[in-house]
Amino acid sequence: MRHPLSSRILGCAFVALLAAGCASTPHDLKNPGPSWPASPSVIAHRGASALRPEHTLAAYRKAIEDGADSVEPDLVATRDGVLVARHENEISGTTNVAGLAQFAGRKASKTIDGVVVTGWFTEDFTLAELRQLRARERIPANRPANTAYDDKFAIPTLQEIIDLVERESRARNKTIGLVPELKHPSYFKSIGLPLERRLVDVLAANGYRGRDAAVFIQSFEVGNLKELRTIAGYRLVQLVGAPPGAPYDALAAGSGLTYAGMTTPHGLREIARYADVVAPYKTIVIPRDAAGELGAPTRFVQDARAAGLAVHAWTMRPENPFLPAGLRAAPVASPSQRGDAAGEIRAYLEAGVDAVFTDDPATGRTAINSMRKH
Repeated sequence: MRHPLSSRILGCAFVALLAAGCASTPHDLKNPGPSWPASPSVIAHRGASALRPEHTLAAYRKAIEDGADSVEPDLVATRDGVLVARHENEISGTTNVAGLAQFAGRKASKTIDGVVVTGWFTEDFTLAELRQLRARERIPANRPANTAYDDKFAIPTLQEIIDLVERESRARNKTIGLVPELKHPSYFKSIGLPLERRLVDVLAANGYRGRDAAVFIQSFEVGNLKELRTIAGYRLVQLVGAPPGAPYDALAAGSGLTYAGMTTPHGLREIARYADVVAPYKTIVIPRDAAGELGAPTRFVQDARAAGLAVHAWTMRPENPFLPAGLRAAPVASPSQRGDAAGEIRAYLEAGVDAVFTDDPATGRTAINSMRKH
């Protein structure tokens, strides 16, 4: 029989080993808890897309270097069901596909969300075929410097973005979040490539755990967010476009739901039944007057708060055509000149939003830092 003192010593040693193991376990950067992120926060819209071609690993990396709290990949599917990051499933404007003879026969016309679109589509390519393409700047007139990176970067998969975020988070000992948007979910479901379960499976396989995860899943549609609420515990974001307009699934169903209706107190309470965040187009929060200047904030943020929703506003861009008139830089007619983007972001922070989507995360970080100093 073991001596009682020996048992006590062994027990204490076991407890000590457990404590040591717990002490050595690294902080779970992927699952920082539902209080993450601190408000306000910076979401890198398609990466640092004002500085690198959007939805490339280079754009996401630059965004993290420039202080983004989260990166936002728009997700579409390949023919073999892999989630990749593109602004649209039609890729002639963001890749070199139109110049590749081997894919000339893939050009097609399709009806996407009720609109006829002609070009090349991710769902007609396997991942191996997409690997042969290279990314290009989508709006070269506004971002001529980005064209220096044309044809240098591949189309990244969701898994590659997660791997990058994990590496960068560990290197900085800082949580970097993911804010994926599911693009054209009704369309992809209609062709047998539903996006929702694919996204959830990839997130779960990478150790992201429900509401504790540094993840917000977004959609302009409503039905897929309600579906996600039943199959996954991740935080959800209802994107809201500027009126007039409506979620495509609502239009297709003839439900009568519109973006204008979604921004009312009643509409916001309905959103809160299935989502955690409402993400409006920025003029819903602060309209512009006839001269293109920022007006007075609406009641949107207060009404969203009353419904129990956080608010993420989109999208802040640094070039003159996207800025309020008084924040543009000379020459004001230039499509590529960059003005006071941080000034615009500060106005939204003062209006009370919890996060801003920006193409230039460094300006978002500057705006937040300047607000904190005051």
